[in-house]
Amino acid sequence: MGGFSVNNFEENLQKYAKLIVEIGINVQKGQTVVLQINVDQAPLARLITKEAYKMGAAEVLIQWGDDIVQKDFLTFAANDRLENIPQYKIDQTDDWIKKEASRISIVSSNPDALSGVDAKRVATFQSANGKAMMNLRKVTQANKISWLVAAAAGKEWAAKVFPSLQTEEEQVAALWDQIFKASRVYDEQPVETWKAHDFKLTNKAAELNQEQFTALHYTAPGTDLIVGLPKNHIWEGPGSINARGERFIANMPTEEIFTAPDARNVNGHVSSTKPLSYAGTTISGMTFTFKNGRVIDFSAEQGEEVLANLLDTDEGARHIGEVALVPDPSPISQSGITFYNTLFDENASNHLALGSAYAFNLKDGIEMSEEELENAGLNRSQTHVDFMIGSDKMAIDGIKEDGSIVPLFRNGDWV
Repeated sequence: MGGFSVNNFEENLQKYAKLIVEIGINVQKGQTVVLQINVDQAPLARLITKEAYKMGAAEVLIQWGDDIVQKDFLTFAANDRLENIPQYKIDQTDDWIKKEASRISIVSSNPDALSGVDAKRVATFQSANGKAMMNLRKVTQANKISWLVAAAAGKEWAAKVFPSLQTEEEQVAALWDQIFKASRVYDEQPVETWKAHDFKLTNKAAELNQEQFTALHYTAPGTDLIVGLPKNHIWEGPGSINARGERFIANMPTEEIFTAPDARNVNGHVSSTKPLSYAGTTISGMTFTFKNGRVIDFSAEQGEEVLANLLDTDEGARHIGEVALVPDPSPISQSGITFYNTLFDENASNHLALGSAYAFNLKDGIEMSEEELENAGLNRSQTHVDFMIGSDKMAIDGIKEDGSIVPLFRNGDWV
């Protein structure tokens, strides 16, 4: 096992880029790769590009992002530019779909990048963008293509996670260290380690698929929630198979197994246990009350207006589309760090997602129409936002068709 040092940073970044391309999206000869990444992560972008070409990619298309430019756009741009996504952007995503492009999103943004921007303007843009990206979301959530979300250490993000460290260099180094640890970069043979990790979680998912619970019952301080599960639901581990039959890992790091709930059959109340960074704002201390699947009441200690706008995105935003199980002893949870970043915080904690369900979480789901998915209980929405509910005080029971109860989690860990 290595560890972080500035001297071997280049070498570890290289190993990380290789993992992203080889294990993450598993690039095959002749494929198109789309990389979405912030401008300050250009060194990683170049390494990923080179690795993808080494593995035979036909082209690597980079979509650069910039928090500061985006904030100015959302603050000052003409209203009609917020409401209307230009057709060429929709054509571009349709082109990716036609080419069956593999997609890598590298998250590194400041969790509070948009604080101070009028929440209504942000919501207007999020809504327009959600509609414009709908085709891409559908193919992604049906695993028609390989896709991956991974992280890089942005300096504002690092400052938020490590406020007690004195210098920007120390903060960024500490965050890279956590990213490399969680992504298993320090292992002698990270590719083999990932394969073993994938195998272990895939077996756990297979056990739950045998059970076919009709519901899960969550209890913890501030939480008493029953989440129905649809008939023929499928639990997935980290590894997925795309429509071409290739295996890929959608999240690095990942510690979860997850499925789609029956969005019509969620009742009770639930409290969040970690802050959520959404739309450039931190939302914390959330509570939700569900009746017949729908959020009928909610509150937040911080960011309540942004949360209200999220829930108003469309009808599906008031229902849940994902339930994920993550043991509290997972490495990210044990680090004791709040990352203010969904990719990391969701892998420290049991979580739910408001918004659309993944079609592959239902038997034959990827062949179904939107209407058929909805009739089976899978939520449809133009949004998908995870929020964390797990802790070392959480118990979860599986409820079988005959009403019998099987303990799954006690004190935040598998029974």
